Amino acid sequence: MKYLLMMNGPWAGIEPIGTWPQKDIQAHIAFMIGLAKEWKASGELIAAEGLAGPEQAKLVRAGKDGMPITDGVFPETKEFLAGYWFVDVENAERAYALAAKASAAPGPGGVPLNMPIEVRQVMGGPPEDFL
Repeated sequence: MKYLLMMNGPWAGIEPIGTWPQKDIQAHIAFMIGLAKEWKASGELIAAEGLAGPEQAKLVRAGKDGMPITDGVFPETKEFLAGYWFVDVENAERAYALAAKASAAPGPGGVPLNMPIEVRQVMGGPPEDFL
């Protein structure tokens, strides 16, 4: 079963990673690299990426002529998508276990961030009765 694990970062309350002490940034990155190696070795990791901050995000929709219309930035946002892992695991419980481990990534001073990780099953296509 494929799942998307999405790490949601708070807009307020945690300083942006670029403002952390260098040793804390290195510890956080080392943790994330270790997760990727562990999950690749187990055959569970399909892909993972960190995302640019919300200050660079744009919401895009098609205008009447089909051309893109962009809106943003959204400073009133309380949380933003910081990164994701695309995994292939045996069941939902395993996806939850992976999410909990990722949530405990170290933050400033080595204290676990306990950031929320949204876990959603990736559907292979529409249900048969919809076709």
